Amino acid sequence: MADIKSTETAPNTIYLKDYQPPIYLIDHVTLYFDLHETQTVVTSNLKVRLNPDNKQTNKALLLDGQNLQLLSIKIDGQELTQFVCDEERLTITSVPEECEVEIKTQINPQDNKALEGLYLSSSMFCTQCEAQGFRRITYFPDRPDVMSRYDVTLSGDKKKYPVLLANGNLVSQGEGENGKHWASWQDPSLKPSYLFAVVAGDLFVKEDHYITMSGRKVLLQVFVEHENSHKCEHALISLKQAMKWDEDTYGREYDLDIYMIVAVNDFNMGAMENKGLNVFNASCVLASPDTATDADYYNIQSIIAHEYFHNWSGNRVTCRDWFQLSLKEGFTVFRDQEFSADLNSRAVKRIDDVNVLRTHQFAQDAGPMAHPIRPDHYIEISNFYTVTVYNKGAEIVRMIRSLVGNDGFRKGTDLYFERHDGQAVTTEDFVKSIEDANNIDLSLFQNWYSQAGTPELDVTTIFNEREKKFTVSIKQSCPDTPGQKNKKPFHIPLQVGLLDQDGSDVLLELADDSLTSATTQKILQLKSEQQDFTFLNVISEPHLSLNRGFTSPVKIRQQHSNDELAFLFAHDSDEFNRWDAGQLLAINTLLDLITKVQNNGELAIAENVINAYRNTLTSRELDKSLIASAFTLPSESYLADQCDVVDTDAIHQARKFMRLELARSLQSEFKTVFNNNQSDAAYLFEAEEMARRSLNHVCLSYLMCLEQEETLNICLDQIEAAHNMTDVMSALTILSHYDNESRQRVLDAFYKKWKDDAQVVEKWLSIQAASDLPDVLTRVKALMKHPAFCITNPNKVRSLIGRFCAVNIVHFHAADGSGYEFLTEQVLALDSINPQIAARLLQNMSRWRRYDNKRQGLMKQQLERILAKKDLSKDVYEIASRSLND
Repeated sequence: MADIKSTETAPNTIYLKDYQPPIYLIDHVTLYFDLHETQTVVTSNLKVRLNPDNKQTNKALLLDGQNLQLLSIKIDGQELTQFVCDEERLTITSVPEECEVEIKTQINPQDNKALEGLYLSSSMFCTQCEAQGFRRITYFPDRPDVMSRYDVTLSGDKKKYPVLLANGNLVSQGEGENGKHWASWQDPSLKPSYLFAVVAGDLFVKEDHYITMSGRKVLLQVFVEHENSHKCEHALISLKQAMKWDEDTYGREYDLDIYMIVAVNDFNMGAMENKGLNVFNASCVLASPDTATDADYYNIQSIIAHEYFHNWSGNRVTCRDWFQLSLKEGFTVFRDQEFSADLNSRAVKRIDDVNVLRTHQFAQDAGPMAHPIRPDHYIEISNFYTVTVYNKGAEIVRMIRSLVGNDGFRKGTDLYFERHDGQAVTTEDFVKSIEDANNIDLSLFQNWYSQAGTPELDVTTIFNEREKKFTVSIKQSCPDTPGQKNKKPFHIPLQVGLLDQDGSDVLLELADDSLTSATTQKILQLKSEQQDFTFLNVISEPHLSLNRGFTSPVKIRQQHSNDELAFLFAHDSDEFNRWDAGQLLAINTLLDLITKVQNNGELAIAENVINAYRNTLTSRELDKSLIASAFTLPSESYLADQCDVVDTDAIHQARKFMRLELARSLQSEFKTVFNNNQSDAAYLFEAEEMARRSLNHVCLSYLMCLEQEETLNICLDQIEAAHNMTDVMSALTILSHYDNESRQRVLDAFYKKWKDDAQVVEKWLSIQAASDLPDVLTRVKALMKHPAFCITNPNKVRSLIGRFCAVNIVHFHAADGSGYEFLTEQVLALDSINPQIAARLLQNMSRWRRYDNKRQGLMKQQLERILAKKDLSKDVYEIASRSLND
């Protein structure tokens, strides 16, 4: 008889050091799905063989499984009765070295609200198997180092589900009995179970073709619900752009005959790179000018490319275990960043990426959830799909490219793909390929993979006028993080330039680099705790432009006067550093204002700061998108990280005052720029037009600070008359912060017009959650009862609850603790529905120790309340316990 027993409730910690190769490998998987909403039967046939690389004495076949009803097991055709099955795993002992295992399970997709494995989104069957969702479909060694070839047959009601999709190529299809039909798919590539996908539904398909660099014709298909048939064109264009870019930049050609994208409304992530069958959050696919903003078009282009690039950096070469997640994600984020930079504004793309890093990843590095890009332990892997693994991981790849150059990086990636095609590998394998291709030692650089935290650089300069030498002294350190103290030095590349007193770049001659010709930019390599870099033949004391393009993800501490920053803001030839000087100028000003607010001092902004902004706004040299970025002040979250103790009220008041003062001082300039940038031309997703719209939004938002009737009417007219969603959302977002008689009327009219469009409704929820009105939490709670909201839909949760808690800092951190109590209630409600989403929301309280004593006590109380919940998920337990204990 089968031995059925329960698993222990206490979550276990999994450690990288304990990795063991799988005991058995699965060379081939045959799956048959009999699709029903509540009783889908899955029959799997596994060709199993003993792994010669595993040296464990225990030879049991270990198969992961969750929320499955086991119907039968056969080995080589014989019914099996002796096995152990619990809530997490099926264990079979006495398995032959080679055999066929047939397992039949039953699952309930309709009740699967965790959105992992096979589930229903609207009336569509779809899957999400990364990281560990395949175990919700059938019993299997659900780990990335078990790579198999899959044959899949789907059978379902033809009327309800006329489209039946799986990974790979369609090999046959036909009619079944009782109104059913079937389709069989074959994937010739080895892949881990996390890349498995099936989709079944009544879907519209838009098709196109792409001719690869070797002349093969690939069918491209985008599947959407019928009402979204007019929103597919941008996704197809973006896909073809990505295919061409990857061929040109990395020499990587697509390998299957067909590439499919499916848009679903209920999805925990942005998208998933399942081999040949990418499943996307609908918000990351659907676009038309009347429903999607510039940001939507931009993000769709990037995400479509990201998932396509995974075909090589993640699918053809995958990760050995989940500790290596950044191997595929960091590398692929870097690839999609470069793709977007090449197709749009490189400077603005870099600014956007660094803003994400500084605002979110630096904060994670400084809190209890800090971890290296290759973590050494976890309780629930879903909690490590983080900005550290993705965005910092991309920065580590970017630094490698800086060290070896573009050509050297291409040689290294060519070797990596050729050496490891069809394998599950580690970050060391990636670095080794770069080393071998370039004859370079990156052993010190590997500290970036194993050490958490953001390195901090103390920078001082000395100019010796007599010897015409300029010396830059840099000392590096890295704060302690949970479980890691006394960090080893990092290998840090820093691109540097010097500006003379006229703002022109100086030719650089490094004292220890005499064999290299003088250039205006050089890469400094910081490899020890402290190093000096001396430049020769410097005629007059220069202005230092360090870490150009944000070469490395570090914090730089260097004394700069506001005059110095204003000079760099006006003259630095590196567009990123020019913008960054403006940000530092704003931060210095805002920190001074915060102190004055706290001490009830008189608030004022220095005239040289106002003039620096005036010169930027009226510049004819700067790209409009860069001007818009310059006037986007550092966020309240980023300002909080500059304070020893976070005072959200003072930060909010200071930032609001600076915006108001800039609006008052530059009112005529804002009006002139706004009027000069008007256009009646049809919508184009194109860099110059995006820059124009972005700058107009900035001007209008500043003018609205003055709360004049003229500006209000401009917003109302723009909402009424604009022929694209970018301009409509721009004006509606601005209006949402002001409590005038038009606000609610316009919001109600907007919802009435767009209530049947899920993506537009998500925007409507989002702008209200971020409103600056004092009763915003009451409004958010009311919206949770609105027909537009559904707590089982991750997009709706992110748009309303997530946006309020993560973006509306001053109201979330209200002194009475109402924001914390609200978040706790939502986390507890979601924990039993969708633990992944609950855990991500909870991270908004993870850095509770950064605040004043009263707020600390209120947040700690709510974290303890969460931990006291019976049967708490592993996802939420890990975040809550680490927040309290680390």
